[in-house]
Amino acid sequence: MKLRWNIYLTNRFFFVFSAIVLAFGLCFAFPKLLPVVQTALVSAIAVTLTDILLLFLKKFNLKAKRVLPKMLSLGSDNHIRLEITNNFGMDLNLVVVDEVPVQFQLRNFFIRLKLHAGDKRVLDYTLRPLTRGEYVFNNVNIFIRTFLGFAERRKSIAIAQTVPVYPSIIEMKAYELKALSRISNFHGIKKLRRLGQSYEFEQIKNYVMGDDYRSINWKATSRKAELMVNQFEEEKAQQIYSILDASRSMHMPFNGLSLLDYSVNTALVISNIALNKQDKTGLLSFSDRIDTVIRADKGKGHLRKILEGLYKQQERSLEANYELLYLAIRNSIRGRSLLFLYTNFESYFALERALPIIRRINKIHLLVVVFFENSEVLDYSNSESRNVEEIYLHSIAQKYVSEKRQIVSELRQYGIQAILTRPEDLSINTVNKYLELKSRGMI
Repeated sequence: MKLRWNIYLTNRFFFVFSAIVLAFGLCFAFPKLLPVVQTALVSAIAVTLTDILLLFLKKFNLKAKRVLPKMLSLGSDNHIRLEITNNFGMDLNLVVVDEVPVQFQLRNFFIRLKLHAGDKRVLDYTLRPLTRGEYVFNNVNIFIRTFLGFAERRKSIAIAQTVPVYPSIIEMKAYELKALSRISNFHGIKKLRRLGQSYEFEQIKNYVMGDDYRSINWKATSRKAELMVNQFEEEKAQQIYSILDASRSMHMPFNGLSLLDYSVNTALVISNIALNKQDKTGLLSFSDRIDTVIRADKGKGHLRKILEGLYKQQERSLEANYELLYLAIRNSIRGRSLLFLYTNFESYFALERALPIIRRINKIHLLVVVFFENSEVLDYSNSESRNVEEIYLHSIAQKYVSEKRQIVSELRQYGIQAILTRPEDLSINTVNKYLELKSRGMI
């Protein structure tokens, strides 16, 4: 491990010596102060030299270790841990500066702490990456002071580490727990009663309010003298595809993440939940061309394949080609499937151009069109107007919001499932729609 050492004078040193210089100036008016100031100068120099000598003792030993996850999660708070060990024979005041990746642009990031002799301290901080790719953590710099505080020494510990930022694994695991739990009630996830039946019998159970009376088992009811119903398993091995629009309409950022990044995170969430429910999942991304095609499967390691496919997604600056998407779906997706199309229609005119193709896709598959509400425009449209100019701007904002609602109505008029959502609520609303369609036996 390569170590680099540096020595610096602290603010305390400059304050003390500035005061001594001013005191020398006063000696011209009060000569009797000169011996006192001279003594103070010699004492300050002695203390400074002593402090420097303490910092450079041969037995000086300070260790640092950075603990990173194997991968960081896009758009989520990732915990980074630093372990600092003081093997020096005295208490130290430390300023720890971790050289975090340049993508975060943290130019004044530091942690202050006091570490007793022989102690070990674990420092924890969080980072929220906003772009996918490789992030490089460089050295850990520790600025060390003794109790005297006239000088400090920098110890630079070379522990450079590279970690990739993938679609949010943290969000995926959180929604997996929420969606698959049968006994817990989580905020945002709807508990839906199954409305459809599959063909595979599971068990006979006691009747509870909400069960379909058509599933009553009369023979078991007569034996038990209470209502008993047949319970059926959900249909399994159905195909669920996440279709990502990577065109310029998905460039728009909200809270630092682009709409495509929100869609990438949600595609990973829904793929993981579907695999846990024994469905097959696939991925398709398009813009002016077809970028990624991963056929639906549920084999071992398939989620990793989807994760790698999502990791590589990049926005393009051209318009989406829906005709090309239709051809890719016809050629790549066999059998009726549930398709989540993540796109963005900023105007009714944009929908009109794509609607004929969307209707054709919906005839052969169960299509859910997921697009985004501009939360900033929506909040602005609901605020109060204070002058004529704001009245005009609010009218434009309200027209924009109304157009989004009109798009939803138009899609539903043709029997197309639609989700209009704020970017931050995308995962919740998509998971709820999947569970709803699953419970209604529509896939």
